[in-house]
Amino acid sequence: MQFTQEHRELSASLKKFIEAEINPYVDEWEEAEIFPAHDVFKKMGNMGFLGISKSPKFGGSGLDYSYEAIASEALGYIACGGVAMGIGVQTNMATPALARNGSDALRHEFLTPAIQGDVVGCIGVTEAEAGSDVASLKTTARKVGDDYLITGSKMYITNGLQADWICCLVNTSDGPAHKNKSLIIIPMDSPGITKHKIRKIGMMSSDTAQLFFDDVRVPQRNRIGDEGKGFIYQMQQFQEERLFAAARGPRVMEEAINETIEYTRQRKAFGKSILDNQVVHYRLAELQTEVEALRALTFHAVERYVAGEDVTKLASMAKLKVGRLQREVMDSCLQYWGGQGYVWESSISRRFRDFRLTSIGGGADEVMLKVITKLMGISPN
Repeated sequence: MQFTQEHRELSASLKKFIEAEINPYVDEWEEAEIFPAHDVFKKMGNMGFLGISKSPKFGGSGLDYSYEAIASEALGYIACGGVAMGIGVQTNMATPALARNGSDALRHEFLTPAIQGDVVGCIGVTEAEAGSDVASLKTTARKVGDDYLITGSKMYITNGLQADWICCLVNTSDGPAHKNKSLIIIPMDSPGITKHKIRKIGMMSSDTAQLFFDDVRVPQRNRIGDEGKGFIYQMQQFQEERLFAAARGPRVMEEAINETIEYTRQRKAFGKSILDNQVVHYRLAELQTEVEALRALTFHAVERYVAGEDVTKLASMAKLKVGRLQREVMDSCLQYWGGQGYVWESSISRRFRDFRLTSIGGGADEVMLKVITKLMGISPN
């Protein structure tokens, strides 16, 4: 993909923002197990970072998705995974279906303030008994007059404790599992919603919640697009979520590799630096090579996506690769930090914990393999 001066300027601008407004506070937010999303998002919205590829009609910049991918990669400069994940939910997970399929009224009510950073959004798909198997979710919305009454629960919801609305996938009929679902925007201050914090081993600065809906009433006009097309809309939305993870990954891993180079260059053992051992610098070279290969795959997929092609297979490959490679890079780098790498406060141990999630969230590795083999025509099912 050809990168322009505009791409480079966007990346530099976001990096500058991160260094001034996010990284100085990461340790504090990690300790608090939450970051101030409303404050951070408002600052980002003022700078145009939350609606890069969204329509100017609703406050976005109207740029193509390659700029969104460049911004996603720049989020890898953040010194933890949790804040970037919360931002990614706002830009690439909770809003694409709304931006693409929502009515003008719905977009003005919910998308525009999300782009401006005035509100925080979240996405509700996963349930306790339906994670990667999206078709099996149980949360339902039944019609009562001009409203829906929503009953059920959602699990592992990023931004769930401080979100102002949730883009929620629910069953709206008793039809076939792939044709009975709809995406509905639910204000999170609606009566009948209960929130419970979920504590994790990583992504500490990202608040995660289990949500319960007890006859939560929302107007039918809050439905995104046509009733019964929610599964399709969500599968399309997943592509941007997976491209976000793949685009951010190379910068995250390069930061880990560069910090490891610096640490092992300074650390001495047996009369020379750790880095001077061939096993170490050769391994770091191998890892950097893998990172560059992932970046090429990802931006190949982005280029095709911008051209309007279906990139389900490529996005799934990139998502699979970034999850596995992040685990490999963080584990290898941590090893070269020795005992210091096993200390909670060290940057590499944080990355080791944070980015283990990539092989699980947004579609587990095994689901990505299922998608890829199906599209290759080699799956027995």
